[in-house]
This record gives sequence, C-alpha cells and structure tokens, in this order.
Amino acid sequence: MLLQVRDLAVDYGAIRALHGVSFEVNEGEIVTLVGANGAGKSTTLRTVSGLVKPASGEIAFEGRRIDGMAGHQVARLGLAHVPEGRQPFAHLTVRENLLMGAYTRRSSEVAPSMDRVFKSFPRLGERLEQTGGTLSGGEQQMLAMGRGLMARPRLLMLDEPSMGLSPILVREIFAIIEEINRQGTAILLVEQNAFMALRVAHRAYVLETGRVAISGPAAELREDPRVKSAYLGE
Repeated sequence: MLLQVRDLAVDYGAIRALHGVSFEVNEGEIVTLVGANGAGKSTTLRTVSGLVKPASGEIAFEGRRIDGMAGHQVARLGLAHVPEGRQPFAHLTVRENLLMGAYTRRSSEVAPSMDRVFKSFPRLGERLEQTGGTLSGGEQQMLAMGRGLMARPRLLMLDEPSMGLSPILVREIFAIIEEINRQGTAILLVEQNAFMALRVAHRAYVLETGRVAISGPAAELREDPRVKSAYLGE
C-alpha cells in the first residue's frame, strides 16, 4: 500500500473540518475524493502533504508515518502536491517554474525529468522562456502539474485540476492524468467535476461535511443512485 490514512481529524480553531476520515491509495491507482464545496477534500490533501497538522489520526506513506512531518520532508519522500488555483511563479519563466519543482532531485535527474514533462505537456516546451503569469489558464494548469512531476513523485496529488477550464481543455487535462498514471505514477485526485473524476479513477471516496459517506470502485459509484442524484446531475 502506498498511502494509508486512518481516522484523520483536522481542526481549524474551534471548527472540526475532518471527522475520522480513512482511505488508501495503492501502487498504480487513481483514487478520487469527490464531494461538494466545503466537504473537506482540499483540507485532506493539505494535511497529507504536511501543510496542515492533524488533530488526531495517522498518515502513512510506504509504511512510514508522515503525519508529524513538515511539508518539505513529505515532498522528499516522493509525494507531490499540486494545489488548487495553479499558482505559478508569475514572474519566472516556464523553465524556472519547472526547475522549482525539482528542488528535491539530484542535478543529474533534472534533465530526464524535464524531458518527461515535455512528453506529457508539449506546449510547455514551446513556451520555455515565457513567464508563468502570461500563460493561459489551461497552460498554467499544465505548468502546475509539470512542476509536480519534476519531483518524480511516487504519488501525485491534484487539487481541482479542471477548475475554470473549457470543456475541451478539461478533456485534455484528464487524458494527460490518465497517461501520467499509465507511466507508473499513482494519483490522488480531488475534483469538483465528479463525472470526469469517476470516469478516470479506479476507486473513489465521497466526502460529506468532513466524513467519508460512500466509498468503492469508481465504476460502481457512477451507478450509485445517491451519487447520481447529488453529484452527476441525474
């Protein structure tokens, strides 16, 4: 098992955001967390990556407890987090943005990582000297994902990769997600577009008000009447 989260609780001041959330990601899987705004999806990713400290519970990555580690320590273990909102370094070039994602790697690994990113995102290779802030929304999302891949992660966590994109770009981004997974990277996906998330994922967890309400194979959840009614508009 690659990632195991058990009974995770997170507080923001007096407000409990997560109530005993448990889930797992195995090698080679795409696992998605779906749910409404405020359900705790982004908080879950931020806690796994060490940006938020849990009130209780356990997080293990490749069998090693990481819930007490800082974010940079978690990243060095092979877990990359691409946060919501893309957040490029606006005044840095595409090349410089990508290099920021490789800070945990040896210098000899940078060029092969860059080549892998350009295979997944050829458009970035055409814009190497363009500043991140001048890219289109879709290109900024590609840059954010490429920056995450530069760390050569065992697990890539993506928070709302399709947010604000046109339907054509959404399909393109999800096709790239599937290709990254086929290349051997496990993916933990938080996504408001439940239809697309459940189409590409192997397994899924539905979060409601900080709790796991439903879980199972993604194909089964696509046919679950509760999921259809609440998240698929059927």
